[in-house]
Amino acid sequence: MPDLMKGIAQNNFVVVGRAGIDFFTDAGVAAEDAETVSVGLGGSSANIAAGICKLGGKSALVTSVSDDSVGSYCIGQLKRYGVSAEYVSKVGGEYRNSLAFYESRIENHRNVIYRNGAADFQMSIEDVEAVDFSKFGAMITAGTVFAAEPSRGASFRAMELAHAAGIPVIFDVDYRPYSWPSAEVAAEVLTKAAEMSDMIVGNDEEFGFMAGGIDQSLQKARSLAGSTDLIVYKMGEKGAITFFDCDEIPTGIYPVEALKPTGAGDSFMAGLVTSLAGGHDLKTSLLRGSACASVTVSRPGCAPAMADTATLETFLAEHPGPTTP
Repeated sequence: MPDLMKGIAQNNFVVVGRAGIDFFTDAGVAAEDAETVSVGLGGSSANIAAGICKLGGKSALVTSVSDDSVGSYCIGQLKRYGVSAEYVSKVGGEYRNSLAFYESRIENHRNVIYRNGAADFQMSIEDVEAVDFSKFGAMITAGTVFAAEPSRGASFRAMELAHAAGIPVIFDVDYRPYSWPSAEVAAEVLTKAAEMSDMIVGNDEEFGFMAGGIDQSLQKARSLAGSTDLIVYKMGEKGAITFFDCDEIPTGIYPVEALKPTGAGDSFMAGLVTSLAGGHDLKTSLLRGSACASVTVSRPGCAPAMADTATLETFLAEHPGPTTP
């Protein structure tokens, strides 16, 4: 079995999943009232990879992008954040990068993602077999990458190759119903991915989905903890429960005046793993991840809104939190 904490301590991650382009309105502006929008890097895995680099770690993204100006934009943004694009391939034809358009507001927030013929779903087994997993300390992936073939098979192959190279697999469940052909397929595939992972991060709805009912979500997390090194069970404003080494660790959140709800999970992951790599204990690292999530939801965009090290340290020094879990 790979050593999870030893792998994370290297602070060098290979991240498997999508990069996309985000359009978002100014603060408080509804889509129909927008005269201008801002643009930024998006996509769960790209956000995580960018967040890791902003917090002092290293990351490389494995994905496919469209062979057009939007794909070029995504590659350029990855490089701007310091993410290695060595394993980003381009696909032609009618395949296109995913595009998200969301409002920078909480009340009546709307977020639409265009995923028809998504380029990232064309990531192949050959693409992941070209990756030298031994160069990295750990692999991170998110659930969306398993929603369609050939990306699904390629992602499972990446998990196998990571373990063969002796590095742990970190899985963010990240269930997005619109990406899947059916809930039944999603439950089966995501459960298989969870069972192949050394660390799982998900919210109560996602664990409940895999269990077949929200009332069984905590029980599902506990059952997976028996075969997985670390489980983070997130509960929104109620905080989180983490299962590690026979312990259950409750943690709170850092309340902020949120501008929008998007990007919190990606920034939590980046904050958690880089804090562990930086030598912080597990509970402190969980709280730092929570702080990163709070920073992100209080600012426009996703990757652009994620905290760098200076922003995180300032936030922690000035915020009176966290809440009591």
